[in-house]
Amino acid sequence: MNPIDFMAPAMFAALVVFLLLGLPVAFSLAALGLISGQIAIEMGLFPPQFMANLPYRVFGIVSNELLLSIPFFTLMGAILERSGLAEDLLEGFAQLFGGLPGGLAYAVIVVGAILGAITGTVAASVIAMGVIALPIMMRYGYDNRLATGVIAASGTITQVIPPSLVLIVLADQLGRSVGDMYLGAVGPSFAQIAIFLLFIFVMSLIRPASMPPLPPEARSLHGLALAKKVAMGVLPSSILIFVVLGTIFMGLATPTEAGAMGVVGAIGLAGLHRRLNWKMVREGMESTMSITVMVIFILIGATVFTLVFQGVDGGVWVEHLFTSVGADDPVTFLLLVNIMIFVLAFFLDFFEIAFIVIPLLVPMANKLGIDLVWFGVLICVNMQTSFMHPPFGFALFYLRGIAPKSIKSGDIYLGAIPWVALQLLLVGILIFFPGIVTGFLDKPQSGDLQNIEIKLDDSEDTENADDPQKAKDDKTKEEDPMDYFKRK
Repeated sequence: MNPIDFMAPAMFAALVVFLLLGLPVAFSLAALGLISGQIAIEMGLFPPQFMANLPYRVFGIVSNELLLSIPFFTLMGAILERSGLAEDLLEGFAQLFGGLPGGLAYAVIVVGAILGAITGTVAASVIAMGVIALPIMMRYGYDNRLATGVIAASGTITQVIPPSLVLIVLADQLGRSVGDMYLGAVGPSFAQIAIFLLFIFVMSLIRPASMPPLPPEARSLHGLALAKKVAMGVLPSSILIFVVLGTIFMGLATPTEAGAMGVVGAIGLAGLHRRLNWKMVREGMESTMSITVMVIFILIGATVFTLVFQGVDGGVWVEHLFTSVGADDPVTFLLLVNIMIFVLAFFLDFFEIAFIVIPLLVPMANKLGIDLVWFGVLICVNMQTSFMHPPFGFALFYLRGIAPKSIKSGDIYLGAIPWVALQLLLVGILIFFPGIVTGFLDKPQSGDLQNIEIKLDDSEDTENADDPQKAKDDKTKEEDPMDYFKRK
């Protein structure tokens, strides 16, 4: 047996063991890649010069301007989390929907979607919604599992709604523009919100006692006062959404520039709500720094691993792995990939999945003719679940950290199960109805190449039609390459 045939699966198996042992992902990836590279060189699987590609790849990461948008969007979300905007939004929509069974749940989903469109981070949405909405829902008799589930799910919508950090990372890994990824995610974002709202509506019919309407005395705003309250939250949010997303979609700004403008807008909103102070800015910068450093180190470790993995024909092994189980058509491939992503999400967070797994799947997706924007958005929707199920469901961790002790951890985990199923439902819908993603993208120009006709100015040909020799002499003169140098 050729040694190269078992080197790739051995590397993948060792990576799984390292991750199950709980070792730091970034350093595990780098160490495993370097050790495997040394072994491959000793075995003659590739020459030592192959590893000279590594410094260029690392330099490509740290000089990638696209990744510069990550700290901007992270800082924007950290500031907005503390700016008071979430309170205004939730109070207005709670008053607007409060008279309906499940009204507070409707408000949480809508506000979660709006926050997702201006923060881009799950932590900011879940923590803000949990601190504000959970005590109100408990006070008015909402079921604990329903309340915690809808708050966690509304926070994870942030992962799909632009300007999602996940979409930025996937755009980098897939080699597609962030603008296309954002446009492709518009349809799934609205679909996910609609599925969540429909679920609450059905549950309000089946179990109205688990989500009672607000009593009349709690709905103090009506008419013009209510409209003003809703507008006070929606108008600044709409302006910030346009500044961030509108400028990207219209081609007026790059994601990095839009992120920088978003930070300025978030600081302005915090000042408008009289929440802007040095402590808030410092905490936001510290949070941004830790997340950005984590992303860069994981990405560097992943590029060391994938360089060696591809050097030992890891891409060929992955392709054979899928074809051996019958995944040689797009639908079967996508179904198996999404099952694998869902399982990996129990153990890895979305950054690790994006940096480790996606580069291994892209060649196979390209070979099957799968649109990579559709593929990336599909994976992004699936990776929502990584925030919602144990043992590393970070949305549940955030919620546990701010929920009162009267809510059991078991209620938080059990309350998340229906919402995970709804997220997987959207994955299935997108597999069989890709137009939800691709319908928002610019269609490439197409035409019949056989019928293209190129017309030239034939005035000179007409003049020389009676004198073929003159025409030949003129053509020779025009084609004389020395004329160019003589003119010079």
